[in-house]
Amino acid sequence: MENQEQHASAADVLTQAIANKLDYLSTLQAAVQHGDDRKVYELLDQARYSEEVKKTRAKRSVDHLAELVDNIHPQISHYLSDKLIDYLGHIYPFFYYEEYTTGRFHIYFGNWWDRRLFGELDVVDVRFQFDQGEYDKLRTSFELEGRHQRLNTAKIEAISAESEQLQKLMDAQSVRDNEKTKLREQLKENSQKSSMPWESGKIKDERQGIIDQLTKLADEDEQALNAHKTIKANDDKILVLSKEDTILNYEKQSIRDAFDDFEHFEAHNQSLYADYLNSLVGQGQSEGEVNVDD
Repeated sequence: MENQEQHASAADVLTQAIANKLDYLSTLQAAVQHGDDRKVYELLDQARYSEEVKKTRAKRSVDHLAELVDNIHPQISHYLSDKLIDYLGHIYPFFYYEEYTTGRFHIYFGNWWDRRLFGELDVVDVRFQFDQGEYDKLRTSFELEGRHQRLNTAKIEAISAESEQLQKLMDAQSVRDNEKTKLREQLKENSQKSSMPWESGKIKDERQGIIDQLTKLADEDEQALNAHKTIKANDDKILVLSKEDTILNYEKQSIRDAFDDFEHFEAHNQSLYADYLNSLVGQGQSEGEVNVDD
């Protein structure tokens, strides 16, 4: 008798657990069918929804019902992306999105030439996942404006200085040739000097000094020989860096047009989840329809 009661109790617990899962899935299915994206987001993460949208504290779910749909997140993301990207188009008019595989979206900054791949859009979490390197370039570019500099100002100046030095080496070729002729004469004279024991050290030091000068001039000749190639490579580097600075200027102006400054841009990014879901309240419900959680 006791075993039968235990079995019946276990059956009740299991039946209720199955019913909870079925209820979760049917509620999610109904939300999708009614186009109630807000409800879908709530079901995917009820604790976050309560905290950030409802501004109430909710216990972290221990039934793990949202895990039932973990393996179809790509399809959920694809479905939810339609309204989200439409919303983002108004708030972030400079971002463009490409679904490179089901439910996964690249973010591109701008629609101009050489626009940058700026990261990914996490539709399910309503979050930008910016490429940290590209994001840091933009942030630093804003910071440098106060010093009237661009991101690559220092790099361009250093490369330009190198090219200027190489050009001077090329221009000084005739001067070096004359100097080498004089030094070779001095070397010849040195070798003909009397090598008296008490003078040998002095003569040897003098010879080494002449050789060192000739070696230095030979090194400069070699640098000058490759200078044209190096200067051309430097010009190409400067062009790339200048283009990057130009694109960063486009990006900064786009952010100013939409948010006034970088700080407001970052603040909007932080509150994106709540802002977007609040914009969905009332959408996807028939008049008089009551949400299952109301």
